[in-house]
Amino acid sequence: MILRRFHWLVAILYRIVRLFQPKFSAGAVGVLFNKEGQVLLVEHAFHPKHPWGLPGGWVGRKENPALTVQREFLEELSLHIVVGPILAIELPHAGHFDFIYLCQTDDTIGDLSYELLAFDWFDLGSLPKISKISRHAIIQAMEKTKETDNHDA
Repeated sequence: MILRRFHWLVAILYRIVRLFQPKFSAGAVGVLFNKEGQVLLVEHAFHPKHPWGLPGGWVGRKENPALTVQREFLEELSLHIVVGPILAIELPHAGHFDFIYLCQTDDTIGDLSYELLAFDWFDLGSLPKISKISRHAIIQAMEKTKETDNHDA
C-alpha cells in the first residue's frame, strides 16, 4: 500500500536492488560466407591471444545485438550486411555474453578500421588459430546454411 502511494520509492528501491545484481557485458559477431563457401575472418589488433576471429564488437547500451553486428561490419570493414538468424548465445567467460548471427551481403569489403590488421576468407579445413566459440559458431552457421539450401531445393 505504501509503495502504491509513494511510487517514487519504487524507483529508488529498484536502483538499490540493481546495485547488487550481477552485471554483464555483451558482444555480437557475425558469420559471413562468400560464394565459394569460405568464411570471413578478421585479424584484430587488440586480441593478442586469438588475433583471428569473427567480425563484431561490444553491444552498446540499449543497442540491439543484431544492429551491433551491422554497425561493426560497417565500421571495421566498410561492408553493408544483412543480419540473418541468431545462431547462438554463448558465455565465453563469466559476466560476458556473445550473440552470434548468420549474415549475408552482396557488397565488397572496403577500407579496414584501425582495429583490424587484416581480413581473409578461409575454408573450414584451413582456419587459423581461433577461439572455440568462433569455431563452434562457424560450424553452426555452415549447418544452418545447409539446412536452408536443402529447404530451398
